[in-house]
Amino acid sequence: MDWIFILIVVLLIPLTMIGIGVLFAKRVPAKINFVCGYRTRMSMKNKDTWVFAHRHCGKTWQNIGLIMLPCSVCAMIFVLGQDVVDVNIFGCILVLVQMIFLIGSIIPTELALKKTFDDQGNRKN
Repeated sequence: MDWIFILIVVLLIPLTMIGIGVLFAKRVPAKINFVCGYRTRMSMKNKDTWVFAHRHCGKTWQNIGLIMLPCSVCAMIFVLGQDVVDVNIFGCILVLVQMIFLIGSIIPTELALKKTFDDQGNRKN
């Protein structure tokens, strides 16, 4: 029973990345705001950078989430039937690794913004 609970916890990040990724790729938050969405200095320059960043980040999150989902299930199979403490520690480590990928997804999005737009948020030719 503990293994199933930890599995559910471990799958929350990939499933959230897939869900929000689909949402961002198809429906960008209407207004540039400081509360909801992909919010960095570059993404908030103007509407064009806002839309571009959300679509790029959305696709990135979808791809990472789709890769992490089966990998996380396979990884959890290795601790199936193990001691509760071992399952919990392994689950925590797995979630930390997932968080690295979640936060690390900022890098390709920011690089794509830098490649596509100048410092003022105008598209490069």
